[in-house]
Amino acid sequence: MNYTYVFNKFKNIEGEFDEIIVVQDVEGMRSLYEAAQLRFHGEDILEEAHKFTYNKLKSITNQLNPSLADQVNQSLVQPFHKAIPRIMARSYMSFYEKSSTHDEVLLKFAKLDFNILQKWYQKEVGSVTKWWEKLKFSKKVPYGRERTTELYFWPFAMNSEPKYTTFRVVVAKVCQWTTLLDDTYDVYGTIEELELLTQAIQRWDISYIASLPECFKAIFNAIVELVDEIIELSAGSGESDLVLQCLKQALCHYVQGYMDEARWCHEGYIPTYDERKVNGATSTGYQAFTVMFIVLGEFATKETLYWISNNIPLIVHASSVISRLSNDLASHEPSSGNDTNVQHKNNMETLTT
Repeated sequence: MNYTYVFNKFKNIEGEFDEIIVVQDVEGMRSLYEAAQLRFHGEDILEEAHKFTYNKLKSITNQLNPSLADQVNQSLVQPFHKAIPRIMARSYMSFYEKSSTHDEVLLKFAKLDFNILQKWYQKEVGSVTKWWEKLKFSKKVPYGRERTTELYFWPFAMNSEPKYTTFRVVVAKVCQWTTLLDDTYDVYGTIEELELLTQAIQRWDISYIASLPECFKAIFNAIVELVDEIIELSAGSGESDLVLQCLKQALCHYVQGYMDEARWCHEGYIPTYDERKVNGATSTGYQAFTVMFIVLGEFATKETLYWISNNIPLIVHASSVISRLSNDLASHEPSSGNDTNVQHKNNMETLTT
């Protein structure tokens, strides 16, 4: 579909975006900026629109009233299509409330919905925290980071609908487990210990780490228990054996990615960009999380499980690469990351009616 003509009305006779036309309507310019987030590679007019609106919005924020300036700044830091809708709803309601045309009844129901679901999400975080405390990770794996609340945002971002509560709780546990695993491969285990841990997980046999410290056994037992929990929850699909096979396969790829990175570090080897990209896509764990989303959702059919387990689908591989590159880029932009974290914290504050 050719939509070029839609944007041409914002241009002058020289074919450039007309500042007089666009800048006079700040809300319209912000909407154009948000629309440009949906551009595909090669859509030159949207690339141009994105660059133009970003620069103009950035330059005029100090000239706007505080409420509109806040909306513009939020769009610049985190556009709607790159944000978590449920969190963005919090900000939108605050902006909407300041509008003279807002509907008081609609706003009241929106706040009520937000607060009820927030309590629901808090219970889910509490469930994961209790799991952490019950397994005594702080004592058994003292070097590991406890990030239960932070890591809950992963499954929450994937789907915040109430009916996916089981998925969020289980995946939040898995995220915390992967953090412990990451810390073990990165800063704790010797190369010999990590080789044994990798074999134990890949062969599903704790005897490989029988002689290792308690932390390795705690990590291994935790993933076995989590896999058993997932199998039990997916029992209704009638594909328990295939589910177990898919999970084991995904975990094998995952820990092998960590092991390869550990060897590079141990040997002082600097991988090429292509080597890092290929291995990094594996060590993100994206395939494992995709399997869990399928298994714990409504999609756990034999056909779907075969699809995800045979020759990692292109869409999963591409998503894994994007996840890895985004993660690596974020670690080099601490100021941007901090802004986003502050924004998340502010957006999760309870609404008052």
